[in-house]
Amino acid sequence: MKRSDHKSSCPINLTMEIIGDTWSLLIIRDMAALGKRTFGEFLDAEERIGPSVLTDRLNHLERKGIIEKRPSEQDKRKFIYSLTEKGMNLIPIVYEVAVWGSINQVDSEAPDVWYQSMKYDKELVLRLWREALESGSSFYNGANSVVTSLGLDGIQSKV
Repeated sequence: MKRSDHKSSCPINLTMEIIGDTWSLLIIRDMAALGKRTFGEFLDAEERIGPSVLTDRLNHLERKGIIEKRPSEQDKRKFIYSLTEKGMNLIPIVYEVAVWGSINQVDSEAPDVWYQSMKYDKELVLRLWREALESGSSFYNGANSVVTSLGLDGIQSKV
């Protein structure tokens, strides 16, 4: 009989084994929503992840095929991280977790532009988000950001 390192083969369990720790989904959020791509940018997150934990989580996400890293063209000693196809497939989960938190957590402080984007059709927002990521933008930042595509650029944002 084949031994598995998984608690169970339940799809939810298998997913949680990849993104269910405190930091992994926040790293994915930072990449997808804010366009963060370097170790230093991840260290600057509001949640204040430590360098050793960040290294561990980035390595974990890379091993699981969620992100990939490549040397920076400007400085070969540094790496640029990006979401893989498998990582981009997590965007609907990130979206739903963010919507849930925005609605159900009284001390949520999402940017105004996020609340405005929630008024749009979910499938449209998710399609625009994927297109943004594929073009090198993110939800909030870049020429093809979701915010720009929805025409929400002028809304005050604290991103």
